[in-house]
Amino acid sequence: MKTAVIYWSGTGNTEAMAAAVAEGAGAELFSVADFSGSIDDYDAIAFGCPSMGCEVLEEDEFEPFFTSIEASLSGKKVALFGSYGWGDGEWMRNWQDRVIADGANLVNGEGLIVNETPGDDDLDNCRELGKKLAE
Repeated sequence: MKTAVIYWSGTGNTEAMAAAVAEGAGAELFSVADFSGSIDDYDAIAFGCPSMGCEVLEEDEFEPFFTSIEASLSGKKVALFGSYGWGDGEWMRNWQDRVIADGANLVNGEGLIVNETPGDDDLDNCRELGKKLAE
């Protein structure tokens, strides 16, 4: 199974989560700015993005990228993760709903969120998410 982890990170929190997910999955790791491949080439994909502004995905790079690949998610195994500093996770719930509506198979049925900087337990949870993505 060919697996990718694609993320955007402003502070490094989501980047640390992405590295742990990729480690757990044995996946290729890309920042969204560095991904030049095709989503169609992957069987399973983890997407990582923190909550921004009023609990939305990052609007300049990640949201346009994600919107451009949504039509390719149907039938794919997808995991979602990200960090946040405020709010109650609404951005992740909205993102989950989007991915399910796109026809993807969402790992665990929900995304993984971490408040602020991920600790050791959080990174272990990220590795576990990666393992489940690669199953």
